[in-house]
Amino acid sequence: MSGIFSLLTNGFASFVFGKPETQRLPVRTSTGQAQAVYLPTAAPGLGDSGVIIGREVYSGKGYVYDPFQLYGQQLPAPHWLVLGESGNGKSALEKTYVLRQLRFRDRQVVVLDAQGEDGVGEWNHIAEALGIKPVRLDPTDITGAGVRLNPLDPAITSTGQLALLRTIIEVAMGRPLEERAGYALKAAHVHVVRTVEDRQPILPDIVDALRNPTQESADLLSLDLADVRIWGLDVALVLDRLVDGDLKNMFEGPTTTGIDLDAPLIIFDLSHIDRNSIAMPILMAIVGVWLEHTWIRPDRVKRIFLVEEAWHIINSPFVAQLFQRLLKFGRRLGLSFVAVVHHLSDVVDGAAAKEAAAILKMASTRTIYMQKAEEARATGKVLGLPRWAVEIIPTLTPGIAVWDVNGNVQVVKHLITETERPMVYTDRAMTEEAVEERVRAVAALAEDAPV
Repeated sequence: MSGIFSLLTNGFASFVFGKPETQRLPVRTSTGQAQAVYLPTAAPGLGDSGVIIGREVYSGKGYVYDPFQLYGQQLPAPHWLVLGESGNGKSALEKTYVLRQLRFRDRQVVVLDAQGEDGVGEWNHIAEALGIKPVRLDPTDITGAGVRLNPLDPAITSTGQLALLRTIIEVAMGRPLEERAGYALKAAHVHVVRTVEDRQPILPDIVDALRNPTQESADLLSLDLADVRIWGLDVALVLDRLVDGDLKNMFEGPTTTGIDLDAPLIIFDLSHIDRNSIAMPILMAIVGVWLEHTWIRPDRVKRIFLVEEAWHIINSPFVAQLFQRLLKFGRRLGLSFVAVVHHLSDVVDGAAAKEAAAILKMASTRTIYMQKAEEARATGKVLGLPRWAVEIIPTLTPGIAVWDVNGNVQVVKHLITETERPMVYTDRAMTEEAVEERVRAVAALAEDAPV
């Protein structure tokens, strides 16, 4: 009776709901065979246009990245932040990325090289391989033959010169410039620009004008001349350090001729400068503004500005403000700013936290190498990384990093070719065999035409 009832029930259900799903007996199998039931899947990549970085760890697919190709579609800004402990591959990534970008004819790169050994910067091997002479700034040079960058270079607009002078003084003093001192500086700058005609105005001219203000500068505000002189005294003392003090031999003369701003790669070697002194942020401010007015042009060339030890920029509110303008301006003219920092805590907890947050927000690409667990959690919180990425960062091995390209998060293994290897890895005890490898690498690069 129950069998008949079951048949009637199934028949009625089939009539109302359609034919029931066919029931199959269970099958015993192994995981090796069952993996075909659930085919592997991977998140979509960034496309195949640009430079190869390496391969995705989980899918094995090639990982291609180019901020200029992605800008406007997948990237709101072409700027890039690279983080991680020393010895995990940041330097190798930067160098191979630049070498591969230079394969394209419409690329140009400036590197601020703040690290090095034996009196040369870390990028010296690449400079030698490509036949490039680095722009080496050296405050210890006593020959007078060193490179100079003039904050009053006529290539920089008058407004830019004054803003740069203010930044130099504020960085050196560690506080904003007071209104009275600011007026004395402005009056001195106006006087120098008007009166120096047969040569480039230079910093000693500003110092002289501050110490000896004109009667006109006093009359404009109905002041005593002595008051204007007193207002500018502290400013003159600060600038005197760049003219005849511990920071001389870099900024006190006309810009050195012969700096080739049309070269595909321009390296500023800052390895002779104490990274912990105020000279470094001052120098980066001057280089940044000088490049803004002399290097970035609306000529359809895609430019990369790579800064090592970038916390000197991001951690100074005065320098960071200059670079914020540079980044916003450069975005319209094809500039990709690459900032290399060891620890995010170096900048987000510093004096320029507000400015640092603004610059980090403009960096739509973030590459994070191995960090300790506590640092990784702090980094993940600031950058908004997914939980799985934060958990994996402390376990990363050298050469592997978490890449976050505007929310597209992947784990990527960086790959280095044998041609690149002798140029990328820096070793103060370079053997003759390694030097020969670099020579062979140069020959191999010369044989291939740019893409």
